[in-house]
Amino acid sequence: MEYTVVIERAPQNYAAWVPDLPGCVATAGSREELLDEIREAIGIHVASLREHGEPVPEPRSTAAVVEVAAAPVA
Repeated sequence: MEYTVVIERAPQNYAAWVPDLPGCVATAGSREELLDEIREAIGIHVASLREHGEPVPEPRSTAAVVEVAAAPVA
């Protein structure tokens, strides 16, 4: 399965969350470490859903980067 992961840069670290798995989040000091952490978090999250007899959501979200013109400075 491939889940979309949203990555956010904070002043001191990186954070990630998975739109299709509410509550599945991770933080780390680098982007590379974050990808390892969120991969592990997804595995734990899915295993917990299965263990509790809850359905595992199918990956449905996608992401895109959209380029926009810079807004004029007022």
